This record gives sequence, C-alpha cells and structure tokens, in this order.
Amino acid sequence: MNLLESLKVSINRRKFVKNGLAAAGAATLGAGLLGHGTTVLGQEGPEEHSGRLIPGDAAILRFLAAAEILETDLWQQYNELGGIQDKEVPGGTGSPAYTAALAVLDADMAQYIHDNTEDELTHEVFINAYLASKGAETVNLDAFRTLPSSKATGAQQIGRLTNLMQLSVDTSWWTRYRSSTKNPDFGDTFPQAVPSLKTGHHPAIPRSDNDLMPSDHLQAIANTAGFHFGTIEQGGTSLYPQLAQRVTSPDALRILLSIGPTEAMHFQTWSDKAGNAPALTDPTDSSLVFPDLNSSPFGGEDFQTNLIMPEPTKFLSKKLPACSIVRPTATKGAAMGALKFLTEMGLFIGQSPKFFELMRDLAEDADDARRGH
Repeated sequence: MNLLESLKVSINRRKFVKNGLAAAGAATLGAGLLGHGTTVLGQEGPEEHSGRLIPGDAAILRFLAAAEILETDLWQQYNELGGIQDKEVPGGTGSPAYTAALAVLDADMAQYIHDNTEDELTHEVFINAYLASKGAETVNLDAFRTLPSSKATGAQQIGRLTNLMQLSVDTSWWTRYRSSTKNPDFGDTFPQAVPSLKTGHHPAIPRSDNDLMPSDHLQAIANTAGFHFGTIEQGGTSLYPQLAQRVTSPDALRILLSIGPTEAMHFQTWSDKAGNAPALTDPTDSSLVFPDLNSSPFGGEDFQTNLIMPEPTKFLSKKLPACSIVRPTATKGAAMGALKFLTEMGLFIGQSPKFFELMRDLAEDADDARRGH
C-alpha cells in the first residue's frame, strides 16, 4: 500500500480511535494537569459536552496540535544536525559540515533553525495544555515514533514521526507569492522554483556521514533543506487563518490568530534564505539541479530572489482591486488539504496505515467544524 492509498483508508477508523490507540494525554504535559479531565479520543470531555469548549473548536485545536507535533519532530531533526543544541531544544550534538553548508544560505541559519524548532515545540505543548485545561481530548503521537533517524554523526538514534531523507519538495510557493495575477483560492496553479526538487526523493539532512562529501552534494542537501523550510512554513501560514474562520469561542480564535502570524514570520525568513541557495547540480544525482533564479530561463518577478514580500494579487473577487495577502485562505477542506500536502512530499514515508487513519480522522473532524458546533 503506497502513501496516498494509506491516506485514503477509512475502514474502522472510528473503532481505532475509540480504542484509544491514537491519543491520551500529551507526554510533554505534567501528570497533575493531565489528571483532571483528559479523555480518550472518541469520547467527549466534560467541557466539550457542556459547550464551554464546543466539539468543533476542540477538533480544530486537536488537528493543529497534531500538526505542531509533526512540525516539532521534523524541526528537531534539522536542529540536531544543523542548529544550536541547548537546554531550550535538547538533543543531538550537531554536524559541523552540514551546519557550514546551511550557513552558505545565511550565516545565522543555525540560530534560525533553533528558534523555529523552539517555536513549534511551544505551539505543540500550549495547544495540548489548553485542551487538557478544558477537560478535552489531547493528542499524543508517540506510538508512531517508529521511523529511523539519520545515521550521521550528531543525530540522536531515536524513533521519528517524519522522514527528511526522501522528500519531494513542492516549491510552487515561491512563484505563488510573487504572482500579481493569480491566487490558489481561484484554482490557479504556479510553476516550481526548483522543478527537480518536486520529482524523485531527495535528502534534506545527511543520511549518514557518507553524505558529507563531495562538498557540492552536501550543499545540494543543504539547499534542499533551505527550500523545504519555506515549504513547511508557508503551509502553516495558510492553515491557521483557514481554520480560524471556523472556530467559535474567543479563546480558540485568539489562539489561532496569535500562533498563525508566527508561522508567517518563519515563512518570510525562509523565503529570504532559500533565495541564497547557490546554483549547482548534485554530483551524485545529476537530475537534481538548483537553478540561478535570477537568470534566464527563469528571471522576472515570478522568480526574483529579493522579492520576499507578498505581491498584491486578486482576493475574494476578481472584480476587487489587488491586495497583498496570505494565500490560500479558503476554508473548504483545509485540514485534509494540509495532510495531503504533507503526505505527497514524502514526509511520512514508512509510516503505518494506522498513522494515516488517525491523521485522516483528525483532519476530517477539523474540516467538519462549523461556527457554533
């Protein structure tokens, strides 16, 4: 069964969830907090039932908690090898050669990776803590930490939720945010900034110390990471405003409107840094080519590397004037769209069908949420 087939599995999803294989209390939360009101997925918590945290709001927050857990997992892998290891983001000892290759994109990349990792960790912990404080179901994906770690020196040898060693990176966000005439909410499509990243499966971290040479191969891995950073964070930039349009309580709305802009801050940072990726061809894989985006046949405003502010484009109606916006922000199928996007990039290669069953259930519940329900 391939990844997309696994994602479509729906048989016994509710039975699986109700059996409690998917979620209990978040491991990062204190036992005292979890001792009051934490429930098993498939059963309403007391405050959800009473209306103080309605099921729709809880479903959206649970999906976002799961998304943040997945983000934390992938960012921790980046930080272990290319970021700053300290008590704020523990784990790993770093890979000097990989860190140096990332620094070609910006001298402060290690600090940025560290801070992005810390941000996602706080989002994960906070959302689960808020759910627990309301007696609502929380999300714990520890049962699915089964994917292998990089074997490169500096990486922890622990189970992972995500796979950064076989990625197909969608870089259409690059041209989407530079287009002044198109918006994905109208069904428009956009060319890839690095077409070869979208085909095949490419490592964004060294798989072992063998990937540290030759230098252009390691730089290709660092370039892949640089574009993947933007790919991940533009997804969060859209997801929070998409789902914010469906929550009901002021608290839930405040959470989404407060976390969402931090994702946009991350995205703009990585959009800027990806533009510094040097043009090269991976000497170990001639199909992977990083072009000079400022030169022909690229070039022009749709590819220009210093255009990191969103270009104004059409919004809500083609009859209205152009406006600089986050794109997309349409709400229909937002959670399932995010899950499909993450799956298609290869982030979950090696995960079990039960993982996809759970994630599909969480996404469907979030997409079913409506104001007042």
